[in-house]
Amino acid sequence: GNALVNMYGKSGCLDDARYVFDKIHQPNVFSWNALIVAYSQNGHGKKAIRLFRQMLLEGMKPNKVTCTIILDACACLIALEEGKMSHAIIIDNGFESDIVMGTGLVNMYGRCGNLGDARSVFDNMPQRNVVSWNAMIAAYCQNGHGKKA
Repeated sequence: GNALVNMYGKSGCLDDARYVFDKIHQPNVFSWNALIVAYSQNGHGKKAIRLFRQMLLEGMKPNKVTCTIILDACACLIALEEGKMSHAIIIDNGFESDIVMGTGLVNMYGRCGNLGDARSVFDNMPQRNVVSWNAMIAAYCQNGHGKKA
């Protein structure tokens, strides 16, 4: 089931992906991730966020991949409130020290115009790499602070 959801999602066949997902007897986090990323990567970020909320309501615990997908959807939609909700979930699940999560948060906050939180996450990252530095630089540049970058 998960492979089919993934395949249909990558092909842009979202109705088919949803149909297969709905036929999975007990969807796991990988099933949910496949469906959420299908919507997110096909330009349906709002639907991806709604599915994420549904996943949480059904008691499914997100993993790092889920959080990465949702942060990207929030960044693309400039959905700051949903991004803050995702940040809280990242903290609740102990993912905040992960470099990918930190970079995703910097990117999301930067794209949403919240430089204060972007910088705070960046400053508190236990490790940084070239991608996290680039995310912080891009946040400054996208928000009219090229000299700070």
